[in-house]
Amino acid sequence: MTTESITMAGNKQTEEISREVMRIQAGVLAMVCAVLGGLLLFTMTVWLLLKDGPGAGPHLSLLGNYFIGYSVSWFGSILGLVYGALTGGIVGWVVGSIYNLVVGFRK
Repeated sequence: MTTESITMAGNKQTEEISREVMRIQAGVLAMVCAVLGGLLLFTMTVWLLLKDGPGAGPHLSLLGNYFIGYSVSWFGSILGLVYGALTGGIVGWVVGSIYNLVVGFRK
């Protein structure tokens, strides 16, 4: 084995390792985004309820057009937790999957 062949094998191995390191676990990213999305929408709703009381958050209540049953209320905060988690999980999984496809094409 020559020094050149050892160097080429080392470079190939380094490329394979760096490609695997660049990959994202789409399921893990989905879980993280689900937790963040759910907690964010829950926290925003509860914050508005505690700050302004009933009838608060006319802008946030517009999410009811997309999330069936959601409103700025205590029940809406629980529903927002679910909807936020679902939306965050889907977005996280899609972003992770697209990222992994791009990394796969870069070989």
